[in-house]
Amino acid sequence: MITDGLPACWDFQLFIKDLHFDGVPVRIYLPKEPSASKRRGVIFIHGGCGIFGSFSKELKEKMRLFTRKSDSVVVSVGYHLAPEQKYPAQTLECLTATQHFLKTAETYGVDPARIIVCGDSVGGTFTATVCQELGHRTDIPKIRAQVLIYPYLQALNFNLPSHQKNAAVAFLTRERAVRYILKYLNKDCSLKEPILAGSHVPESINSKYRKWINPDLIPDAFKVGYKPPLPALFSPQVHQEVQELFEPRVSPLLAEDAVVCGVPDTCIVTCEHDVLRDEGLLYKKRLEDNNVRVTWHHVEKGFHSALGFFGYERVMSWVRESSI
Repeated sequence: MITDGLPACWDFQLFIKDLHFDGVPVRIYLPKEPSASKRRGVIFIHGGCGIFGSFSKELKEKMRLFTRKSDSVVVSVGYHLAPEQKYPAQTLECLTATQHFLKTAETYGVDPARIIVCGDSVGGTFTATVCQELGHRTDIPKIRAQVLIYPYLQALNFNLPSHQKNAAVAFLTRERAVRYILKYLNKDCSLKEPILAGSHVPESINSKYRKWINPDLIPDAFKVGYKPPLPALFSPQVHQEVQELFEPRVSPLLAEDAVVCGVPDTCIVTCEHDVLRDEGLLYKKRLEDNNVRVTWHHVEKGFHSALGFFGYERVMSWVRESSI
């Protein structure tokens, strides 16, 4: 009861159904009240580092609230977790579920031109990846927008200002961020320390991506007290062990401009007390540099996993007020 909450089988205002989209488990929330026109659609991808959570356990009441307040049809994706399902199964399942909904939206009373993808934490990673991979597709409807809530977006540099400032903040410390990504990729957690130091990145890769992942790109207001770390000694052995960290499916910030320019309108939510804060700021700049329209909400007193404690009012407000 504590972990799952109440059963999701009854709601006076919603139809709630457990389905499979091309084999991927989903839970769909549909308003019972008829609509004069086709509704918006929202695909929600939950966080949990790819190793925790599911649509049956996380945020059921908030999914209901989101559906009612935004008058949308919401699809929560129950991707299978790592390490039992090996990377990149999670991303591929989110991609499959999204494609299925885009193709069949009208079946659920949804306008296929008004579908957004939304995710928190690693759900934001999967959201960013889905939008990158579908950005230039012409055989299915375009995703209207993406919402990235304190997303994890890169694994090159764990010494950005937000990593230093929030290294020991509750729910996601700097150390846990690396430990969880290693668990997600089914890697030896003893690699954590050299990755935290930056020993997994050769100078050639650092040079290539410095234009996108660089403390100098963070606004000065977010760098108070920041001290640049000493250069790390490169370890070829560690680099060889963690090649996946350099793939855009793990680090969407590393996608090429030709990919990034194709993503839809974006809303990014960052929190001040979050090790991942600066990743959202860096992606915001990358999108703007590629002429993608970005709405940015920064929560001054927010922290990673805050959605587990507070409502979706900020996101719902953006959905209601936007042109979606």
